[in-house]
Amino acid sequence: MSETADLILTGGSVLTMDDAFTVAQAVAVTADRVVAVGTDAEITALAGPATRAIDLAGRTVLPGINDSHLHAAAWALTRPPFALDVGHPTVRSIHDVTQAVREAAARTPRGEWITGLGWDVGYLAECLADQARRPHRGDLDAAAPEHPVCLTDFSGHMVWVNSAALERAGIARDTESPSGGVIETDGAGEPTGILKETAQALVQRLVPPATVAQRKEAIRSAVAALHAEGITSFTEPGLGPGGAEILGGGLDTGTLHAYVELARAGQLASRVRVLLLPAPMGGSADDVTCGLRGLALPRDVDERRLAAIGVKVFADGVPPNETAWMHEPYPGGGHGALCVHGADAGLKQAELAEMIRVAHTAGYQLGVHVTGDRAIDAVVDAFVAAQRAHPRPDARHYVIHGDFASPGSLAKLAAHGYGINMNPAIKWTIADLMDDVVGRERSAYQWPVRSAAEAGIAVCVGSDAPITMPNWRQGVAAMLLRESKATGRVSGPDQRVSLETALRAYTVNPARQDFAEEWKGTVEPGKVADLCVVGGDLRATDPHDIVDLPIDLTVFDGDIVFARESADR
Repeated sequence: MSETADLILTGGSVLTMDDAFTVAQAVAVTADRVVAVGTDAEITALAGPATRAIDLAGRTVLPGINDSHLHAAAWALTRPPFALDVGHPTVRSIHDVTQAVREAAARTPRGEWITGLGWDVGYLAECLADQARRPHRGDLDAAAPEHPVCLTDFSGHMVWVNSAALERAGIARDTESPSGGVIETDGAGEPTGILKETAQALVQRLVPPATVAQRKEAIRSAVAALHAEGITSFTEPGLGPGGAEILGGGLDTGTLHAYVELARAGQLASRVRVLLLPAPMGGSADDVTCGLRGLALPRDVDERRLAAIGVKVFADGVPPNETAWMHEPYPGGGHGALCVHGADAGLKQAELAEMIRVAHTAGYQLGVHVTGDRAIDAVVDAFVAAQRAHPRPDARHYVIHGDFASPGSLAKLAAHGYGINMNPAIKWTIADLMDDVVGRERSAYQWPVRSAAEAGIAVCVGSDAPITMPNWRQGVAAMLLRESKATGRVSGPDQRVSLETALRAYTVNPARQDFAEEWKGTVEPGKVADLCVVGGDLRATDPHDIVDLPIDLTVFDGDIVFARESADR
């Protein structure tokens, strides 16, 4: 090849992620394409006077990382300066949370909302010391008596509010919980300030939504932060009218408009795939039909930067809350799974199947949020039924989370070319808690990445940010180790996977989920020049140390969009 390259990287390990898991020494880029991969000598021969040459010095090159389930806009909107960070390790106790709220109240005009995200009872000192101790509205009342406060937990499925927020929402001791939701009460029947699942919306709908300008600022901030993680592609898993009351409204249609405006202006420096969210949690097939009207993206947007290729539907909730649809109830922890039987089970399954059929028939890929084993079985059967009734080639539907996917469901997914999108970093975060909630045996199986891969599924992995941070090295380490963040105890060693399997879940497999494997996801000639340079030899690194490997360089569309200080040597 005689073409002169614009950029060459030599002297490292280039993990191409091709079918053979080929490892090269060097890679060359011209304009926005990879033009050659090979030995140092072969790539150095492509250098000209204007070529930028970078000595990798043993570092690792990967395709640009693809976080295939990441609420990027909501992640940014739920962090400073837009909201308080009340997650671990920023806060380690209820006292820390109340102190952060007190400081926010001092700088916030009286009566305005204070919001935040990230608290987790599994990491609050008072709750660890006393299992009966839980966050309470009284904690927040003392810190901000003149401001309504709404703090979303790390999972996004529960909020902690103060009395001022309850009063504004009209929530009192006799208020009934909405369908699919829980207004937690104490022994005297008074609201504690904890609202779960659909009950969150009673308060969240009152929080003023961010403007489109603020959302654009948040997206730009998120993309820059993702570049620092080596992430060049991501899926926004749910934007539309169904997201108006989720994560502070960060998933509503206004965010979709913000992405469109950025893409049209050439200011979206990432490859974003969107799942449209026509129906809310607990929605219906009619909601899906109505919500999809007019929700498609305009045709003048570059589809390699922004495309809406799928529809998200909610099938059930998230353990350890009460709405995961399981065959058997949780054995401990004071929590109860939703085990639906008889006529109720038939109605629930029929409505879910109709929601899936509507989106399938409309030509969309489906990504279905589903965690409980019974719900996963129902979703997979609905995929198959929709395809049988309305055949279309290569739909690539997938289940999102798939916490307790049974071997039978995994086999059906593989047989029909469907996928599964998992979150091993959440496993790392809550492994010990889930032992208590669902029992150690079921907890050990939760997020069965290895079983899914061995069944023949192209497993994809996402951070689910803001649920966990978009550090893909943590996700890789979690898949390799299956260890608990809190104690280091191993949970489900038989579900550990190889480094190759883990890396495919962040590169070529998400490219397939995106219908984009022909032009991204591997480091091969002709593919887009999206690259991630890791500051070390990834293959030789102890899995426990992978999470701390720095990102030295990120290349997007042939341009260096992030370089760690002193890393370009």
